[in-house]
Parts: sequence; C-alpha cells; structure tokens
Amino acid sequence: MSTDPSVDRSAPLASSAPLITDTHLTSSPPTAPTAEPLPLVARVATLTAVVVPFAGFVAAVALLWGWGFSWVHLGLLLGMYVLTALGVTVGFHRLLTHKSFETHAVVRFVLAALGSMAVQGSVLRWVAYHRRHHRHSDTPDDPHSPHHRGGGLVGLVRGFWHAHIGWAFTPDPADLDRYVKDLKKLTSVRVASALFPLWIVLGLVIPSALGGAITGTWAGALLGLLWGGLARVFLVHHVTWSVNSVCHLWGSRPYPDADRSRNNLLLGVLALGEGWHNNHHAFPASARHGLKWWQLDASYYAIRLLALVGLAWKVRLPAARPTARNSLTASRQDGPPAPDVCLSRSGDRDR
Repeated sequence: MSTDPSVDRSAPLASSAPLITDTHLTSSPPTAPTAEPLPLVARVATLTAVVVPFAGFVAAVALLWGWGFSWVHLGLLLGMYVLTALGVTVGFHRLLTHKSFETHAVVRFVLAALGSMAVQGSVLRWVAYHRRHHRHSDTPDDPHSPHHRGGGLVGLVRGFWHAHIGWAFTPDPADLDRYVKDLKKLTSVRVASALFPLWIVLGLVIPSALGGAITGTWAGALLGLLWGGLARVFLVHHVTWSVNSVCHLWGSRPYPDADRSRNNLLLGVLALGEGWHNNHHAFPASARHGLKWWQLDASYYAIRLLALVGLAWKVRLPAARPTARNSLTASRQDGPPAPDVCLSRSGDRDR
C-alpha cells in the first residue's frame, strides 16, 4: 500500500450524498425543529461534565506542585488518554459512525466501552450527532458548526464557543434517532450505550486503583484518580471538541469544495489523526484520515494493527488514482456512485 496515495479529485465528496446508504439518511434534509428549553437535569449534567474534569485538573496541579507528579502519574495520564481517545476515534467515529472497517462484536463492545469512558455521551447519541453533522456540515442544520453565528470578531467568538461546547447545552434534535437505526439492531452497541454510567465510573476507578496498587498508598490512589481520571477526561474533552471548532476555522483545505472543514497539524497529532479533518470530510468512509506520509494518524495505525492480528477486516481506504477512475467508470455504468470511492484491502468496492 502506498504511503502517499494520489486521490482522485473526481470522486464525489461527502456533501454530494448521504453519509451511508441507509434509508433513514436518504430522505430530504429535515428542517431544524423548534428548540425547547433543555431540562434542568440535562443542563446540570452537561455543566458537571464540563466543570468537574477541569476542577480535577486544577486540583491535581495544586496538590502535586513540586512533589506529587511522577512517572507513575504520567503513565496513567497518557495511558488512559490514548485508550479512551482511541475508543472515540476508532470505535465511535471510524467504526460505528462511518463503518470504515468491520470487526467482531466483542471488539466493537470494548471500543464502545473505552469511548464511553471519555464521557462524551452514550455511543448511540454520539454517533447520531456526528452523522447529522456530516449530513448538514456547516449549514444551519449542522449541530456544531462554528459558522452562522454572525460576522466580525463577536460572531467568530460566538461560533467558536458554540462549536466547541455550547452546542451541548442545546436540546437534542427531534429526529436524532433516525441516524442510528442501523446501530440499534446491534446488541453489542445497544448494551454498551445503555451502560454508559457504568463506563464513566470505571474510567475513574481504573486509574485510581492502578495508582493505589503501584504506589501502595491512598495518596497514590487519589493522584491516580486526579491524573488518569479527571485530568485525562478534561484533556480528551477539549481535544475532541477542538476538532469541531478549530478544524472548521483554522487550517488547510486541500479539498475545498466539500464544506469548511480544515486540516490542522497540531490536532492531527493530539487527536490521534482526527485533525486531518478536511481529508475526512472529503472521504468520510475512509479508515485513514492522514492521506500523506507525513500526516500522522495514530487511529489508522491502531486499525492496521487490529487488521494484522485478524481483528479487523474490510478496511476502507481512498482509492489510488487509476483504480478510482476505473471504479467511477464502472459505478456510472451500474448506477449512482457511493458517497465516496473507497476500497477494501482486497481492492473490492465496499458498498
């Protein structure tokens, strides 16, 4: 496989067709429903999810300043960051939202559990929102576009806030369930989604237990909770949210005719490959977002590792130029092309 594929620019982009070929996405784009005030419980829960991890991060810095931070705590922070972030990027996003590869039900369940430990909502809700985002990317119906919030500096600030976290304080669209009808048929996904509160608790208990076991002290357990739990959630939150905000405002646009998504080098690294966002919007079903050899994509490397040990197959990638042209020619003879031209590892069209 080439490390620097030449992508066919004649391939249709995400904006020209629904995200996946499913009946609940092929109907006319819905008009945004009239918003009702978000219930108090939902507002408090959202505020808690934003404030508590930040408070934990500040508390960790204050408690550990000059004495408490060690290689153990760094390992817990980075280890839990990578595992839970991969749960979001590989599990929630590339596997469940875009079906960029296939795997066993057990692997699907584990990835959904790890992604849930990032505390970004249940897997079904997360996928529904992201599919809606692609269906209406950077239009007024996009749930978290930074645009359409007015002009000038004030409009930019308002748009950034809305895309970053403000959207989470708005009511769920009335038609959100239509985007996950296919996933509700999978027992592993339904169960993982229903157990969302359990995954939150485990995501905090695991680093705390490891910190206590490694150091043999209650202080080690507390520091494990602060660094591997709350501080880690805080960091994963803001890196993920930055893909919604930063990557629709700042960066390069090698595929400018899809929407306003952008490639951002910093988030390409911090978000484990999700920062190559313009590439992703151009070819949403691709398991690989970093299309150039220098565009680091840790999430794709994880998928490749799963494939090497037999835990992933039908990994979908943007076609090389000659193959893409041939595939497009065949698809125009047989019927309308798929949302994007992607090939499985064997070279067959993955519809």
